[in-house]
Amino acid sequence: MGFFSKLFGLDKESEQPETVVEPVDYQGFQIYAEAKAVSSQFQVNGRICKEIDGELKTHDFIRSDLFMMPEDANEVMLRKARMFIDQMGEGIFD
Repeated sequence: MGFFSKLFGLDKESEQPETVVEPVDYQGFQIYAEAKAVSSQFQVNGRICKEIDGELKTHDFIRSDLFMMPEDANEVMLRKARMFIDQMGEGIFD
């Protein structure tokens, strides 16, 4: 049924609007908290970005922590990303 749904434009997933994530600035880095749905839970997931010498550097940030609510996963993402930045600085992108 999934093939025919997509073929005839009845795919519910494609109808959902894409969410825009606003970054949180922290010490010159931009943190994007993007909780990832895994089964009926949400995984800590996101990106840490910074422009260095005119080039946008990005580090994908994924942890195994799972939460019932995406807001909880995003809150932990921000907290862990800040600690990671404090520990590694621009070394994140090496």
